[in-house]
Amino acid sequence: MDILEIEQKERMSREEAAARLRAFADTLARNNDIEFERGGMHMKVHVPDEIQVKVELEIESDENELEIELTW
Repeated sequence: MDILEIEQKERMSREEAAARLRAFADTLARNNDIEFERGGMHMKVHVPDEIQVKVELEIESDENELEIELTW
């Protein structure tokens, strides 16, 4: 059972997506916590020193998807 799940989809340029991923990666490298702000709510989640990383690529005829999942 999920305690909390936040999902956000938005359209942006490839360069904007890359900048957002870089910012996320920089935060992850510098801190033990990841912070989220959505809809007036502020959340901080602790990230341990070791995590599992899953990268999945789906290629279909009408849409492609790259999914990067971090779990701990």
